Amino acid sequence: MSSNKVNTNNAPKPMGLYPHARRVGNLLFLSGVGPRAAGSGAEEANIPGLKYDKNGNYEEFDFEAQCRSVFDNVKTILEDAGAKWEDLVDVTTFLTDMKRDFKTYNKVYAEYFKDAQPCRTTVEVNALPSPITIELKCIAVIQEGN
Repeated sequence: MSSNKVNTNNAPKPMGLYPHARRVGNLLFLSGVGPRAAGSGAEEANIPGLKYDKNGNYEEFDFEAQCRSVFDNVKTILEDAGAKWEDLVDVTTFLTDMKRDFKTYNKVYAEYFKDAQPCRTTVEVNALPSPITIELKCIAVIQEGN
């Protein structure tokens, strides 16, 4: 079975040597996707809803902005790989603060996934590879004709 790597300039740059996604047969596996701005690296200035003061403390923190951005990044990668939002079958979400962010995450998730309802797992992690607070790992099934 052949495997094709998918990379796009329309999503944040991977933070290591890995593709945005990999297609194997009709399955599409997305690498971990965060909320950073399209084309950006790990710089804090490229994280929606996050701004630091000169002492490194949060000056602005908007978790909802990060949720919306990560969902938009996933959608972009899916589309650039020939899939659609509705093709998602499994979503694993990593949050750095379940107590603070889960309610907001659930609210935004319900907006984006109202019709497409993949399986979902949400876990809290101690940290993510940049100062983001959410990351998604997704699997989609690409339908015939896509």
